[in-house]
Amino acid sequence: MAFEGLADRLQHVMNKIRGKGKVTEADVKEMMREVRLALLEADVNFKVVKDFVKKVSERAVGQEVMKSLTPGQQVIKVVKEELTELMGGENSKIAVSNRPPTVVMMVGLQGAGKTTTTGKLANLLRKKHNRKPLLVAADIYRPAAIKQLETLGKQLNIPVFSLGDQVSPVEIAKQAIAKAKEEHYDYVLIDTAGRLHIDEALMDELKQIKEVTKPDEIFLVVDAMTGQDAVNVAQSFNEQLGLTGVILTKLDGDTRGGAALSIKAVTNTPIKFVGMGEKLDALEPFHPERMASRILGMGDVLTLIEKAQAAVDEEKAKELEQKMRTASFTLDDFLEQLGQVRKLGPLDELLKMLPGANKVKGLNNLQIDEKQISRVEAIIRSMTKEEKMNPDIINSSRKKRIAKGSGTTVQDVNRLLKQFDEMKKMMKMMTTMPKGKKKGFRFPFM
Repeated sequence: MAFEGLADRLQHVMNKIRGKGKVTEADVKEMMREVRLALLEADVNFKVVKDFVKKVSERAVGQEVMKSLTPGQQVIKVVKEELTELMGGENSKIAVSNRPPTVVMMVGLQGAGKTTTTGKLANLLRKKHNRKPLLVAADIYRPAAIKQLETLGKQLNIPVFSLGDQVSPVEIAKQAIAKAKEEHYDYVLIDTAGRLHIDEALMDELKQIKEVTKPDEIFLVVDAMTGQDAVNVAQSFNEQLGLTGVILTKLDGDTRGGAALSIKAVTNTPIKFVGMGEKLDALEPFHPERMASRILGMGDVLTLIEKAQAAVDEEKAKELEQKMRTASFTLDDFLEQLGQVRKLGPLDELLKMLPGANKVKGLNNLQIDEKQISRVEAIIRSMTKEEKMNPDIINSSRKKRIAKGSGTTVQDVNRLLKQFDEMKKMMKMMTTMPKGKKKGFRFPFM
């Protein structure tokens, strides 16, 4: 996650104050000195840091903390609330026009990932909001920009409107909206041209497109890896165009993340979405409170639940629960479960969303071997239907056949069968155990 360094520093500071039964002004002063350094190191704008420290200090030495029964916890609550506020307070949703189509202008510098993000946003609107989007190729200057958008459109099965690179972007945008009205599209996403730096010609063209299309949203796509520069770019675009939102890309990269904390405060423009990876579904709505939770090591269970709801088939989940209760869980069911979990995204990222995961030693360096999961899948797929239903019949000659068919070893097959057997025993124990006892029950390998 982009905030790894900042998160480690802040969590270390918070842990020092967490259990304190009495918090003095000196404690707050010491803590805020460390918080200030952590934020500055994370590339957060100097003025933003100054205001943040002042607000937290005032509240932390005020009545709400000093008179509270758990002052240490109360200080952390104050930090979380102010961090949430700094990033925009609450989730800012994408506009919906009363008279479709809703027009969205995508702007930004070259290299920020604007064209890919335009495709990702169209995909999100269709999948999560059940909308019908039209992509518009209005970047006629960058070689292959039109081709790139058309390729994305093909991959996502979303139509792309293009008039080639000999027609002016203003005319392309104008005709695209006419087509969208005619064919009842819900959203028009205009991929405009970027430059290597902000120049007058770029801004003039964008102003003309704005004039002609009267967009409901003007989204600036910014690369989070550019740190403080991202804030300066956002400021310039906002002054000239009046932005309605920011999309931060590459927030999953090895960055200090300060841009995300500064943009809203400096430009008063909300961050609406964040890009969390290369895949075409790796764009998420930005929730300031959830991000503050993650930075302070409190996990992000809501996002985890949403991911699960989107990926898991409810009927199959009920069926599976029934099988677990009656201990009739087979290797076929296990294979299906692995597939469901994989849909949620990289396992190491999912683990980091759990509360308290930051306290698990070595989790940051944990590399979950996806190949291991592929091996397990290959072993199960190499079994006959009968073997999957009743693994007890798998003798040594069958094991050799399965290992050969899956490109693994007999030891790998033995390991899987042993783990599966243990899992079934646990399920049996879980379903027969009295309710009160389940509370403290833990899987031995967790």
